[in-house]
Amino acid sequence: MEHQSGQLQGAREDSTVIMLILLAAIFAIHIIGIILLLVATIDNAWWMTENISTDVWGRWVQTNGVWNLTDLPKGSHYPEDYLQAVQASAVLACIFSILGIFVFVAQLFTLSKGKRFTISGVFQALACLCIMIAASIYTDRFHLDEKQGWYGHCYILAWISFALTFISSITYFVLRKKTG
Repeated sequence: MEHQSGQLQGAREDSTVIMLILLAAIFAIHIIGIILLLVATIDNAWWMTENISTDVWGRWVQTNGVWNLTDLPKGSHYPEDYLQAVQASAVLACIFSILGIFVFVAQLFTLSKGKRFTISGVFQALACLCIMIAASIYTDRFHLDEKQGWYGHCYILAWISFALTFISSITYFVLRKKTG
């Protein structure tokens, strides 16, 4: 009888350790996603050429070896309503993801099993949706007729952060079911 009790105790300790490792991994993925979202939103490399670096806020032009910030061009290359949608969606993605990490930590200590992680999952799903909207609109509406240039690292980071926020939102929803 005592042997079975010891095995049961060991199994509980093992499952607790596994859950702690899983929670740490989810926290790390969430933090990495936030960092990538912030870099993608703030940095200046959504579209690049040899002497131009464009983001969703402005355009950097290299003249005589010096980078100068200029406004984005007006007109059909940068339709203002689509640009504002990209800007708003990118900022909202950052906000939702940051709120999600705070809610994640708060839920660990305040909610009972089965109710945890749902709100964090919703915030991550919203962040995922917002960054997908921003990157999709940017892909569909900007730089279509430009022959020279390429998508910069911020554009790529936006899509990577989409994948990370999607994975973490799904993980939160699955964890909610597993812990209930």
